[in-house]
Amino acid sequence: MTTELTYLLLTAILTGLLWIPYIIGLVQTRGFLQPEDYVTLPDGPVPDWVKRANRAHLNALENFSIFAAVVLIAHITDANSGVTATGAAIYFWARVAHAAVFIGGVKHFMARTLIFTIAWAAWLVMAISLLL
Repeated sequence: MTTELTYLLLTAILTGLLWIPYIIGLVQTRGFLQPEDYVTLPDGPVPDWVKRANRAHLNALENFSIFAAVVLIAHITDANSGVTATGAAIYFWARVAHAAVFIGGVKHFMARTLIFTIAWAAWLVMAISLLL
């Protein structure tokens, strides 16, 4: 498996696991769902970290497709390179850091925005390298 595909798999696993902190927070706050809850969809206040966990998961989902597309195009066209491999690694580790900073509520140095931008820039460099 190429480096890019390995990081795509790791990113898929990360994205697939990011719903867990949100659910843990909901259960801690509201308890386990009761049969009537499946009809009424209970709503109410939850701690801020639970809201951030949900947004971290949604953000990962929103960005997964563009990363996957670039990795798969590189693989299908046999255009893997040091640039795409490094970009995939940077993207994955930036997404790990983004989730941790987002859920943790780190507000210093606009860390969440900076880390998101690093992941986005890694994706963009990968995409541009495929065009050249």
